[in-house]
Amino acid sequence: MRLIYFGTPEAAVPPLRALVEAGHDVVLVVSGPDRRRGRGSATSPSPVKAAALELDLPVSDDPSDALAVAAELGVVVAFGRILSDDLLAHVPMVNLHFSLLPRWRGAAPVERAILAGDDITGVCVMAVESTLDTGGVYRRLDVAIDDDRSAAELRSQLVEQGSALLVEALAEGLGDPEPQASDGATYAAKLTPDDVHLDWDGPAVDVLRRVRVGGAWTEFRGHRLKVLAARASAGAVAAEPGVLDGVRVACGDGAAVELVTVQPSGKAAMSASDFVNGYRPTADERLGA
Repeated sequence: MRLIYFGTPEAAVPPLRALVEAGHDVVLVVSGPDRRRGRGSATSPSPVKAAALELDLPVSDDPSDALAVAAELGVVVAFGRILSDDLLAHVPMVNLHFSLLPRWRGAAPVERAILAGDDITGVCVMAVESTLDTGGVYRRLDVAIDDDRSAAELRSQLVEQGSALLVEALAEGLGDPEPQASDGATYAAKLTPDDVHLDWDGPAVDVLRRVRVGGAWTEFRGHRLKVLAARASAGAVAAEPGVLDGVRVACGDGAAVELVTVQPSGKAAMSASDFVNGYRPTADERLGA
């Protein structure tokens, strides 16, 4: 098929490669503009643009350029921008979305599923409409959420299985989409720093979920302390929430979380044991205070 591909982040690269490897003619790739992605003033292309250039595919950062291209289908994967009505009228579009719609429509479905404690998520190939993630579903695949799997690991699995699902759907023919149910819809808003701020007064399971989605943080001696990895700790603790007992931290439900990797403000990431040995918290010193 002649395809136009819309995508920007790393998660959108494997589906693009899978479509090319399956023999589809990707006549245009539309991605986000070049941006500063590290220190310094130099800009660099988005992961999808970099992959398109490597694959020798035409690429643009202006979605309206797709209006000048003849194609049978547009494929959207984590593009990050709303497509105009003109584009939707120009070519039919499908979206590879990383949730079981109508649950978790929006920008952060993987993270929201973990924060909510969902047991199951999945991936859908859906029709693109002018309203957010409301189109009918052509294919869906359930994926279990393991309690110790990070958002990055889960997303990687969903991308791999979703890429195969997308290629299979195009090979078989999309057919008619199944309309989404009118109830059960939830919105997966982008994460904010508050979403990953660790609340030691809450249950340990909530702390661990926030760590799993990435970017979790707390306070220590008036500065931000990132918690990059943690795990459940066996046995109850009698300490007040947030108090460190070695690398264990007491939580509000009487359970404890064991810190594995942390990053103090202005420092490199380090093991929790090195952090404790270096900073030597006192017996009543709390995280989050």
